[in-house]
Amino acid sequence: MTHVTEHPLVQGGRSTALAAACVRGGLAAGLGLGGLAVLVVAAWISSPHPDSGPGGALHLAAGLWLLAHGVDLVRTETLSGVPAPLGVVPLLLAALPVWLVHRAARDTLDAGDGGDRPRPSASGAVAGVAGGYLLVAAAVVLYSESGPLPADLVTAGLWLPAVVVGAAGAGVWTALGRPLPGQREAAVALRAGGLGLVTLLGGGAVAAAVSLAWHAREAQTAYAGLAGEWSGRVAVLLLVLALLPNMAVWGAAYGLGSGFALGTGALATPLGLAGDPAVPPFPLLAALPAEGPGGWLHWSAVAAPLAATVLQGWRVGRSARSWAARDTALTALGAAWGCGVVVAVLAGAAGGPLGTGRLSAFGPVWWQAGAATVLWGVCVGVPTALGVRAWGRRGLRPKPLPVARQVQVQVQVPVPAPPAASVTASAPPSMAGPGAGATAPGAAASAPGPASEAASASGPAPGSVPPSAPERPASEEARSASDLGIDDDPYGDSAFEPYDYLPAAWEPSPPPPPAAG
Repeated sequence: MTHVTEHPLVQGGRSTALAAACVRGGLAAGLGLGGLAVLVVAAWISSPHPDSGPGGALHLAAGLWLLAHGVDLVRTETLSGVPAPLGVVPLLLAALPVWLVHRAARDTLDAGDGGDRPRPSASGAVAGVAGGYLLVAAAVVLYSESGPLPADLVTAGLWLPAVVVGAAGAGVWTALGRPLPGQREAAVALRAGGLGLVTLLGGGAVAAAVSLAWHAREAQTAYAGLAGEWSGRVAVLLLVLALLPNMAVWGAAYGLGSGFALGTGALATPLGLAGDPAVPPFPLLAALPAEGPGGWLHWSAVAAPLAATVLQGWRVGRSARSWAARDTALTALGAAWGCGVVVAVLAGAAGGPLGTGRLSAFGPVWWQAGAATVLWGVCVGVPTALGVRAWGRRGLRPKPLPVARQVQVQVQVPVPAPPAASVTASAPPSMAGPGAGATAPGAAASAPGPASEAASASGPAPGSVPPSAPERPASEEARSASDLGIDDDPYGDSAFEPYDYLPAAWEPSPPPPPAAG
């Protein structure tokens, strides 16, 4: 009866939790779209010569919101009349929707901890949040089809769900305490790959910043030529800020050696800039290297992947001091592959088409950047991991134990005195005379009678064990001899003792001397 009563309550609680997760996903999509729309409308209001009405501003906001999710846009209004694609994603602009989805999924699981409200499962939270978000995204895609920047339906059906589900999964993982795989090799590979990725992107950002500072005059000229009014300059400045993470990815790809494309006929690598680049006037593009072979300043960008793979291998080798060499190499290889996959995804988002013709390929090529990352990890990361492991195993070798000194301990065992032989002589009554009582005590003790002779001749009693003198250590014998003042044995017997001349109890006594007269 209890099971039947609780079952509808449990089902109702789960349905409520999934509905709440779906609402959270929709609110996250609305907040991201609304925040971007506020910025676009504010720029439109502040513009002295707006090209379109509020409808055009809202369509532009919808297009930028979809572009932040990796959806390609199509520019229908071009000078040639041919639609031109736009696929370069401002990565900083993508941070807002990704963070909103992540937080919605995290709060969905954390909501039931402090109260009595039901909480869905992990898969239910991901499905509910992603479902609510994608419902709003589908409406935005349909709305953008009537504007100047419609969404490409192929990329909208591919990248938009992938980004939303990935961000929701990351939020659930955070709510569960960021657990790592139970296998130690997988956990170490993830940590090492993350360390290498952060180091690689940081080095790419430094290389790009140095190059931009080197070409500061060209960048200022391009910035001033794009817009003359302050509202236009603010818009360009916001776009530059949104593209700064793209600049870091471009710098990382340049240091990896795969470089990036500047149109269909130009490629920039540390070896130099080959081909005829098709570069539009933009402040960040002023940091591109000049045409011709590269010098030592261009080759210094190689320090970014070198440092990243060394740290990656060091992280693996430090954790693998007690592992086998094969497991260490496989873990370092797994870290290289993980880092390469993430770099390929970021390179694909940071680059893309800017138009048709020569501008159809612009930025890093995703598969080349990913393959170069894996190659650096194999050539540098794996040997570094093995070397760090070998160096760390030096401290794990057992040290030889100190040899204990042999101490000789002399134990003195007390030796009991040997039993004294007491022999009593008795004479027959017929032979007792007046002089019998005058017999000396010593003579009476040493002269055995007939009874004692019979006892001596018969030997010990049956069943009795004859007593034996206990053995004494040589040190005790030497001490006894020295106490008695005997330095050397005159008979050459080292076992000679002063009491050895006494007869034992079971030995026959010598016959008494015959009495005189």
